[in-house]
Amino acid sequence: MIVFFLHVGIIEFNKIIYLSLNCNNLARKKNIRNKLNNIIFTTNGRSAYLFDVWLLIFILLSCFAVILESVPSIAAKYGTLLFLIEWFFTLAFTIEYFLRIYSAKKRLKYIFSSWGLIDFLAIMPTYLSTLYPPLAVLIDIRILRLIRVFRVFKLKKYVTGGNMMMIALAKSRPKILSFLLFVVLVSVVLGSLMYVIEGQKNGFDTLPDSIYWAIVTLTTVGYGDVTPVTILGKIIASFIMILGYGIIAVPTGIVSAEITKEGASKSED
Repeated sequence: MIVFFLHVGIIEFNKIIYLSLNCNNLARKKNIRNKLNNIIFTTNGRSAYLFDVWLLIFILLSCFAVILESVPSIAAKYGTLLFLIEWFFTLAFTIEYFLRIYSAKKRLKYIFSSWGLIDFLAIMPTYLSTLYPPLAVLIDIRILRLIRVFRVFKLKKYVTGGNMMMIALAKSRPKILSFLLFVVLVSVVLGSLMYVIEGQKNGFDTLPDSIYWAIVTLTTVGYGDVTPVTILGKIIASFIMILGYGIIAVPTGIVSAEITKEGASKSED
């Protein structure tokens, strides 16, 4: 009987030790995940700041390498070096991507988020082009890495300005949409008018072509592929050009007014 109880006691003691070690391991792993999450996803502390700085440097250098690689003369001379540089950055971003998945509080949410997809697309082209050469046409998608710069600019001074801009744009949306509708209507009316006045003999072959010309002129781009010939057409074209400056200024004024209001409300708070 004593032997039986001793045997049971040893088993239970072993269970306690095993559970204790497991709990310690789980606590250690959770602590590591929390530290990584703090470094990678936040700006709290020196480690997080240094991580952002080095990530920014890596992103800019990798994009610069992609740009150089697209120049035939440079690619011919330094192709091997650029290839090695590309793989260095790809491996670095791959490690970073999996660390983000590991340390994310909600892993699936991160993987399928816009930033998660951008991170994934930033590393996949190199692997795909290596495993299946016909997919090398996708290699230029690597330039998406540049978008990740906006994530690095998550320091407080950038976040404050960025949030203010986003709020201002959101509040300006109804006004801007109404204004864009007005621009579309003006473009259609003026394009149709020029189609009637100038006609096919002067290059305004179809109504869509005339509307396209009106949009190009209204936005002050002016490709010059089609120009009015008649006096009345030139007068209308001049009116459209002058109107174009106002059209550029209006949405800028709308957003600027909202930013000013938002800044004033922040100051009061």
